[in-house]
Amino acid sequence: MCGITGFFDTRGKRDMSAAVLQRMNDSQHHRGPDEGSLHLEPGLGFGHRRLSIIDIATGQQPLFNEDESVVVVFNGEIYNYQSLIPELQALGHQFKTKSDTEVIVHAWESWGVDCVQRFRGMFAFALWDRNKQTLFMARDRLGVKPLYYALLDDGTLLFGSELKSLVAHGGLRRDIDPLAVEEYFALGYVAEPRTIFKQAKKLPPAHSLLIRRGEPVGEPRRFWDVRFSLDAKIGEAEACEELTRRLQESIRLRMIAEVPLGAFLSGGVDSSAVVAMMAQQSGGPVNTCSIAFEDPAFNEAAFAQTVADRYHTNHRVETVQSDDFDLIDTLARLYDEPYADSSAIPTYRVCQLARKHVTVALSGDGGDETFGGYRRYKLHLMEERMRSALPLGLRRPLFGTLGQLYPKADWAPRVFRAKTTFEALARDSVQAYFHSMSLLRDADRSKLYSKSFKAELGGYTAREVFSRHAAHAGTDDPLALIQYIDTQTYLVGDINTKVDRASMAHSLEVREPLMDHEIVEWLGTLPSSLKIRNGESKFLLKKAMEPYLPNDIMYRPKMGFAVPLARWFRGPLRQRVRGALLAGPLVESGMFDQATIAQMVEQHEGGSRDHSTPLWSLLMYDAFLRNVMDGSAASGLPKLAARNELVGV
Repeated sequence: MCGITGFFDTRGKRDMSAAVLQRMNDSQHHRGPDEGSLHLEPGLGFGHRRLSIIDIATGQQPLFNEDESVVVVFNGEIYNYQSLIPELQALGHQFKTKSDTEVIVHAWESWGVDCVQRFRGMFAFALWDRNKQTLFMARDRLGVKPLYYALLDDGTLLFGSELKSLVAHGGLRRDIDPLAVEEYFALGYVAEPRTIFKQAKKLPPAHSLLIRRGEPVGEPRRFWDVRFSLDAKIGEAEACEELTRRLQESIRLRMIAEVPLGAFLSGGVDSSAVVAMMAQQSGGPVNTCSIAFEDPAFNEAAFAQTVADRYHTNHRVETVQSDDFDLIDTLARLYDEPYADSSAIPTYRVCQLARKHVTVALSGDGGDETFGGYRRYKLHLMEERMRSALPLGLRRPLFGTLGQLYPKADWAPRVFRAKTTFEALARDSVQAYFHSMSLLRDADRSKLYSKSFKAELGGYTAREVFSRHAAHAGTDDPLALIQYIDTQTYLVGDINTKVDRASMAHSLEVREPLMDHEIVEWLGTLPSSLKIRNGESKFLLKKAMEPYLPNDIMYRPKMGFAVPLARWFRGPLRQRVRGALLAGPLVESGMFDQATIAQMVEQHEGGSRDHSTPLWSLLMYDAFLRNVMDGSAASGLPKLAARNELVGV
């Protein structure tokens, strides 16, 4: 696990600054504290920060082929590298190391752009082929590892694992993209391929970018996509057996390391399944770690302990204080962009705990998306049955009117909170799912934005993110469609972003066996009835794990990894919210309707409404302005271009 960065002159071979490259590389020191190296030649510079995991002795980067005509910088792990080495040796390649990185340069020489098809793992890399005068960049299929890039006005292309490395170059314009702001307040993150800055982009998952010197920079090319064919003829027992086999293989590959290794153990079915499979294949006790919460409503520590006791793991637990909100500014600097998932706080803490004992940790991330685990999936399927009973032409006026008339009852028991359901029933499937996923609904975002900012949006709405992906889903199965949307949006923009930044802040590598692309492809062939059956989510995973895990671990209500925002904003964070949202950079930006924000603050403090989610989103946006934009730039949207200074953690 590492940090990569660099620049490339797309037009010629201008001399590039070693000092600038060093500054870009140093901005990501936290991603690789073990070593840092540079490669510089006319028109090109590669930087690498190394966290040594495999081939510690000889796996340094930037890494070259035999005649040094091809060089690569790489972040991630190629889990099948050991099987690729003899295949490449048979093609005549000579290996100087035992690292997975060297597989990339030789695979490029033999297979060109199709080399990515052969890699099984999480990866983001940039490769330069001097003979072909070609730069090639690629990102793994499910977007576990990040890759940012930007084409400057002078033809210089920048890239890096984190946006801060591009900012450190000094040539990137930090003009805020209003469309990115709209996506942030709808989704809680800026969706691929956009970034918060107009000039920078994220390379989307399962995409590569080929750039030949002297030619225009084109668009990224997709090299993989998950397909939900749902056509496998397989029984429940056979599917359980096959899933168990695939999980064991995926975990075995991810247990290869030359450093201490362990796992996160939350007490949920996903992480518990990973630990159970690890215990089957480990020669000694598995290292596990958990975060406990003072508030019993959020605490799953007892369930984690049950699994730890069953498999006799070396289990470590730390308790997160109920008022652990001192990380707000740290998170803003760490994520580089506005990011509103409050579970980033406990994720940061569990990574901090894990790093005290291991360098690599396996996680259960991706299980909800691939196995059908979210509560919202069941609600969506219930709504779909109602939507299918009436045509949209009847539903839209009927339920649209009910949605307008029904009060928003945050204070009431869930059964009486029908407003969101009525609003969803008045929409088509994709729009309804976007509505249920939005942190702030369309009408709420419209009220939040100032008139001048709405003019900047030009009618753009974040709904287009979901519509764009739905058009490529290749399925109209209600569950498969929203699973596909989630794998393209929420999994990448929220979950993977959260875990990557939180783990790398502590120089910890996190591996994701439930996101193995071969497992994801196989699950896409299974009927949706094996994922949700009779109201039971993750049906197949739970059935497969029954011999390994107790029922009270698997068949219990999902708790999640949450923090008590509503209480914070009425108590210890009350003054901070007022200071941040009613004055300072947020107000000076001119992007928001201050009367709407003031009303939200008053209603939340008074207890008549729960505005904790939009208030947290605004608080984190303010933290972004103060910590990343330095506050000095927040003087109106068109002028949001800050000084080109190094932004570090």
